Amino acid sequence: MDAPDLVGPIETDRYGYDLINEPMLNKGTAFTEDERTVFRLHGLLPPHVGTLDEQVSRRLRFMRRFATDFERYAFLRELQDSNETLFYALMVRNLEETLPLVYTPTVGEGCQRFSEIWRKPRGVFLSYPNKARIPDILADPRFDKVRVIVVSDGERILGLGDQGAGGMGISIGKLSLYTGCAGIHPDLTLPVLLDVGTSNQERLDDPIYVGWRHARVTGPDYDDFVEAFVTAVCERWPNVLLQWEDFAGANAGRLLERYRDRLCTFNDDIQSTAAVAAAALMAAINVTETPLTQQRIALVGAGSAGSGIAALLLRTMVEAGADEAEARRRFYAIDRPGLLVEGMNDITPAQAPFVQSRQAVAGWTLRRPGRIDLLDVVVNAKPTVLIGVSGQAGAFTEEVVRTMAAQVERPVIFPLSNPTSRSEATAEQLVAWTDGRALIGTGSPFPPVQWKGRTIPIDQTNNSYIFPGMGLGILAAGASRVTDAMFMAAAKAVAHLSPTVGDKDGRLLPPVDQLRAVSLTVAEAVARQAQADGVADLADDLTLSDHIAAHVWEPRYRPYRRAG
Repeated sequence: MDAPDLVGPIETDRYGYDLINEPMLNKGTAFTEDERTVFRLHGLLPPHVGTLDEQVSRRLRFMRRFATDFERYAFLRELQDSNETLFYALMVRNLEETLPLVYTPTVGEGCQRFSEIWRKPRGVFLSYPNKARIPDILADPRFDKVRVIVVSDGERILGLGDQGAGGMGISIGKLSLYTGCAGIHPDLTLPVLLDVGTSNQERLDDPIYVGWRHARVTGPDYDDFVEAFVTAVCERWPNVLLQWEDFAGANAGRLLERYRDRLCTFNDDIQSTAAVAAAALMAAINVTETPLTQQRIALVGAGSAGSGIAALLLRTMVEAGADEAEARRRFYAIDRPGLLVEGMNDITPAQAPFVQSRQAVAGWTLRRPGRIDLLDVVVNAKPTVLIGVSGQAGAFTEEVVRTMAAQVERPVIFPLSNPTSRSEATAEQLVAWTDGRALIGTGSPFPPVQWKGRTIPIDQTNNSYIFPGMGLGILAAGASRVTDAMFMAAAKAVAHLSPTVGDKDGRLLPPVDQLRAVSLTVAEAVARQAQADGVADLADDLTLSDHIAAHVWEPRYRPYRRAG
């Protein structure tokens, strides 16, 4: 795919209020004197001619004065809607500070309170009553450049449940990371919310709720609506990348399977979560020195995300030399009924490979006959790795963690549920309960933990290490499909960047403030894998790095000249 023009002067026929009210064109006080004359801006702006650096400093100082993270989130959303270049300059230069505000955990509250702060249109709301209008809505010329779509139906926002139209906040937040972490130009991105109603009575009863005030549509009517959307997308943008985001478990996996061979698409919750978990585990092995093929993995939450993690880790084990049947027996998938064991009802196709046999658990000592819970698994299976994607705060109890730590010298524990309020355990708890020996990765950010004179940094084992670079690599390579091997390549690329490669006392993942560099590395690995899989338009391997770099937008002001 040809790279967009990201460096030359910008030609526009907008002027005056029309120019400064366009977020992607507004420079605020940084318009030069000549630009103010040509575009009739004198009098609309204060006389001071500033710089982007000054504007970033001013906005950063103001942002830090707010009392709560939600207020900071709302401020940044308003900044994004008024001056996108300034928003991204502030974000890119302060990733460690702004990522938790733009993305998890604060975006969760942003979705819950979306109706309170909605001010200006961003993205597209496709409501069920407008099903027949979808092609016309997407035909707007302002969307001509779109190359990446993040779509949600708002039903399972993080661990917070159905937020209806508020789910647009997660689509906006994800695409902000595509730009902030990987440099994909904002004009190429489109957040979409499929508004099929909501089952959240609190939203329906809220007089300021901005969504379609109706019970959530389900069944064939829901499927027909999604089909209408995908059909319109394929006709409008044949080469688009579409990311499914925060769909409920009952829909997430089946929609991915239905459409993955029809357009270039992936599900972030299933595939990116799996890739970053695999990367963190590979990094942890640098410390524990227990081969991947010898790991015993307890997985709490065997829905779409948990099954996706298990599937990628299984493939990683097999690639490392394990027999597949033996590798499957090393997974202990725990869901609402407890440990998944053969003969249980309602086992999904994604869960089936990780169901334990009755024979394997026949000799186990159980606290309650007929149900095998997490503590039973820890006592009997002695897992070396504990991963949580349950959305259940406190699921990793002190008894569970202490029992695990008594059996494993360096337990690997990843409470990945977010936002923070849904984490299976806090980082401070895990450090204390394992006497500082646990290798910890969390879904949401936690501050460093002080332990017996040591400062232990906590790695945010978050999808942001994966999906921005995935998107950049896919666009740069002109990939027509997203393969499982591309996610494996992304996981390995992140693992190779782990500080533990050269330092066993290092953290599992690169610091968050290096995500821009991480995304470039992931993009190259993904693009090369797309070439190897035969799904890339770009065949010249020698120019791949340059081609990726040409797709990276840096948030800086460009000179303007009057069109015509």
